[in-house]
Amino acid sequence: MMEKEKLEYFRQILNQRLQALLEEAGKTVDDMNKAKVRFPDPTDGATAEFDRDFLLRIRDRERKLIKKVQEALERIDNGTYGICESCGGRISEKRLMARPVTTLCIKCKTKQEEEEKRLGE
Repeated sequence: MMEKEKLEYFRQILNQRLQALLEEAGKTVDDMNKAKVRFPDPTDGATAEFDRDFLLRIRDRERKLIKKVQEALERIDNGTYGICESCGGRISEKRLMARPVTTLCIKCKTKQEEEEKRLGE
């Protein structure tokens, strides 16, 4: 089990990340509400629509990341943070520093990626 100080360190990192993601999501909603403009030139309208769709795809990825951050915070609360959900082994602190929302140790993640690559070929 991870030391309490380390868990609090990761909790702080995750909470900061969550706050930043939520702020960005709020800005997007505000910007989209303000951006309801009609363009006389169809090309300008198409460009604006493309930009809006691109921004929405980015925000969708961020929405998924928000969920992962919340799940990582739950794992801290229930004592399973830093434990690989596949093999039950410890996830290294180095890996958690690089990706605090991870649920797999590097060995299991590598195995998963190899399997996905094999199936994708």
